[in-house]
Amino acid sequence: MMKKQVHSKDVQNAARQRLADRGVTITDIAEIVYLMQSPYHPNLTMQKCVESVEAVLEKREIQHAILVGVELDMLAEKGMLSEPLQSIVATDEGLFGCDETLALGSVFGYGSIAVTTFGHLDKQKIGVIKRLDTKAGGKVNTFLDDLVCSIAANASSRMAHRLRDEEEAAEEQAG
Repeated sequence: MMKKQVHSKDVQNAARQRLADRGVTITDIAEIVYLMQSPYHPNLTMQKCVESVEAVLEKREIQHAILVGVELDMLAEKGMLSEPLQSIVATDEGLFGCDETLALGSVFGYGSIAVTTFGHLDKQKIGVIKRLDTKAGGKVNTFLDDLVCSIAANASSRMAHRLRDEEEAAEEQAG
């Protein structure tokens, strides 16, 4: 029996809902983008950062990564993974690496700025990423903290490239 394809809007809505359910807002991620890009673009607005995050969240690869990663986090919270995976995910084992691998896979489409920004955010734990990494209140965010790094890194890279394009267009118009 052939299963019906899931509509892309349903996937996008589910991914956004998973973020919201886990306490991550678009603004939380946009604040990280602003911190990453405002030193290079003094006229940057939060609205532009929000728009960039929104655009990144329209990508299926990002949506799929969110759905898979958050599902694994939620299953680990409920103790529903088999051992030793349950213990590895529940404790965010330092040598695990699959959480970064899933998130990093969706960074490559946004270029080297996204890759280096991802690494920086993963190490520095800026903004909401720090809260997610603290494992407060029994929440497991082994995958989610890295996924937020990925979304923010992608939105930052996207923003950097777009701002350069805007600068060049303005120079051409003036010159």
